[in-house]
This record gives sequence, structure tokens and C-alpha cells, in this order.
Amino acid sequence: MVRVDAEQITLLREVLSTTGWLERTEEFGRALRGTSRTPGGLLLVGTPAGDPWHLAAHLDDESRLGGVPGLAPTLVRWTPPADAPPHLRVGLERLEAARRGETLFVVAEEEAPVPLLERVDDARRTGATVLALEGGDRELRGLAHEALTVPPDEALMSFDGAQHLVSAAAGREPARTPRGLRDRLARLLDVVSGPVVD
Repeated sequence: MVRVDAEQITLLREVLSTTGWLERTEEFGRALRGTSRTPGGLLLVGTPAGDPWHLAAHLDDESRLGGVPGLAPTLVRWTPPADAPPHLRVGLERLEAARRGETLFVVAEEEAPVPLLERVDDARRTGATVLALEGGDRELRGLAHEALTVPPDEALMSFDGAQHLVSAAAGREPARTPRGLRDRLARLLDVVSGPVVD
């Protein structure tokens, strides 16, 4: 794994600051964090051409370091070897068991094949939340509750770069809004001073 130092991250953020990519990846990362609440309930699947190993590792790190058990993904593989460890032997049949409260996260730089689209549609019908990080697949995007598209001709953002930004955003706790702070202070003042009597 290539380590990225703070200066490189700052430079990347500066380069992307006026493009909208930071906002889009942050929003998608928040959606991922918000839907992934059940340990083992984040089902991460790619296409036959590639399992999203790298993203799985990043999400697992974010889950562990951020104390967010729901972000630890279950990597669903197209052809898992029979002799693989149990956590690497999860096949497509797991998508058939997807249910309400679980999140199906599809990562597809190229077009998703029909068998995957059918399973995604079935999972959505049984109540699973569907998220997609895709490279321009309109059918997959149409099935997703939330989607982030990284077009193949995008000059500033690579598909791999988007995965890094999304996993980092999912691992960060959302900033508290000033309104939330005001509400908490108002409740504290009510407790300290007692109720207002007319």
C-alpha cells in the first residue's frame, strides 16, 4: 500500500477544491456511514473483472480506527476459492440473503453484468439500501439509492482516488452543526435555571 503524506493530501485537496469532487465524495461517504450500521451488514461487491479488495481494506481500517463496526465490509466475491479463509469465501449467494437494515455497496468501474444487476434489484426489493460507485453505468445508477459516478474520461479524479476519498469520508464523524450546539446549550440552561414561568 502506498502511504500518502499530509502534504500530498493537502495538495490533492487544493487541486480538487474548486471541482466539486471533495463535496461529492464527502456526501457519498456520509451516506455510506449513515446506512452501514449493522456489523457484517455492509456487503461490498465488484464485478467479475475485479473484487474491490483495496476499498475493503480501507473500510475495514476506518471501521476499526473510528469505532464504527458497521463500516467493516463483508467482501462478496464472484468466484471465491473453496480453500480461502471463511471471510474470503463469501460468494454471490450472500446477495440473495440481503435484507432490510443491510447495505449493498457495488463498486463497478466498468458496466455491471446482468447477473449482478438482477441481484442488486432483488436486494433492493427486499429492503437493502443500495449504494454504487460506478464509472458511468446508467442501469446500476438507476437501481441505487445513492450513486457516485466517476466517468472514465475524468481528468482530475481517478476511480481509485474516489475510493480513497469515499472511505476516508465514511470514517469521519460528521461535524456537529451550530444549531445542534445551540439546542444542547438551551437544554442545559433549562436544566440549570429551571423552566420559565409566565
